[in-house]
Amino acid sequence: MARLITSPVSFPLQCGSLEIGEERQRRVAMMESLCQVNGTKSNGSKGGNENNTTTNSNNNNNNNNNADCPDPQQRLAVLSFEQVRRLNDVMNEVVSIHGRGNFPTLEVRLRDLVTVVRSKLETDPSNGGAGMRVRDIRLNGGAASHVLATESQPYNDLDLIFAVELSSGRNYDKVKAAVLGSLFDLLPEGVSRKRITTCSLKEAYVSKMVKVNNDGDRWSLISLGNSRGHRNVELKFVDSMRRQFEFSVDSFQIVLDSLLLFYECSKLPIGENFYPTVVGESVYGDFQEALYHLHKKLISTRHPEEIRGGGLLKYCNLLVKMYKPSQPDYIKTLERYMCSRFFIDFPDISQQRAKLENYLWNHFVGPEEEALKYQYLMLLHSVVEESTVCLMGHERRQTLALIENLAYQVFCQEQQQRLTNHQQAPTGPPATYVYANGYYYAPVIPTACYTCTCNSWMACSS
Repeated sequence: MARLITSPVSFPLQCGSLEIGEERQRRVAMMESLCQVNGTKSNGSKGGNENNTTTNSNNNNNNNNNADCPDPQQRLAVLSFEQVRRLNDVMNEVVSIHGRGNFPTLEVRLRDLVTVVRSKLETDPSNGGAGMRVRDIRLNGGAASHVLATESQPYNDLDLIFAVELSSGRNYDKVKAAVLGSLFDLLPEGVSRKRITTCSLKEAYVSKMVKVNNDGDRWSLISLGNSRGHRNVELKFVDSMRRQFEFSVDSFQIVLDSLLLFYECSKLPIGENFYPTVVGESVYGDFQEALYHLHKKLISTRHPEEIRGGGLLKYCNLLVKMYKPSQPDYIKTLERYMCSRFFIDFPDISQQRAKLENYLWNHFVGPEEEALKYQYLMLLHSVVEESTVCLMGHERRQTLALIENLAYQVFCQEQQQRLTNHQQAPTGPPATYVYANGYYYAPVIPTACYTCTCNSWMACSS
């Protein structure tokens, strides 16, 4: 049986018995430019999906010190069926957007949330929309890496990128109103909407809002969800962004427009013989090289001094999760860049403390992640101690003392948790030892108290 694959370039104007109106024709025309990056078209519009994302072991010989890929086509690849299937699972995942106070939790499929937000952005203002054009929609971050990896990759947030025009400050307000309007439409049935305002929706469901409008950067971020331990949905609206990645393993973006068009047109489910052509891009520069790094758990980046904070905290997070530098000799130079940029962006010790505490809170969630906190801080201490060259002596000692204090707090919390667990479990194996700073620390287990029966004074025998 021949395999049927929908293609963004050759997608027909009809799908089954559904009629394609002007809006869908516009989307089909938009899909024709999906494979185009910086004015150059990709050659992955037609043909088989089997071999387009197969990694090549020779990619390990690529030189990461070179400039960005001269051939824009190397940034793109067509996803295989297994990758499209995992992407479909992610898009059909039901996400929970928890509300504060008496506001209910919004339970919605990710694909439905994307459709509602896009509709609000593109609907005419007279009908309650923003009247903006969405160039494309992309899945980014850990979820995109999870789709492309051969092994399961955990991810904390669902990052979505909407490419829109943000040439004026008014457009930022339109984006905000569209997102809040989408939340209003997603409220469950039975909820009284008469007294709900956009301000109350923002306080209830939005955990973070960021607006950037300076030279070369025009984008905004609205993070939905405020329950720790649950995946937040981060909606990023981008007109232009100079730096879109930290390391090669998190540089992937998957264009969702063809999949969303498939959902609109097809009555059949995705199968091995019938699935849409989906294009992925690595903003690192070379898709196959970045994919090789993802599969082999290698650390590589370009121009770390351009990363906000230098990528120092993310770099140590990768190290503690058993990632290794792709070029061990060159990584020391990159570490110096990362440390320098971190102290440029966070020069004050109070800012450094707030940043570290916030990073630990957001990125070490769950028992497995919590167990890595102490090791992470000791790795960070080692990198800062060895690679910091831009600080005066007292500033360097101050930062190292801050990291040591945080590590000590984490260590004490771990010991207290071990003691609590031992007391709650009367039988079972003894608590494990903790290794730190070259020493093994045994857990403190109190013994049962008893009353001394001997006399405090001895009787005189004379």
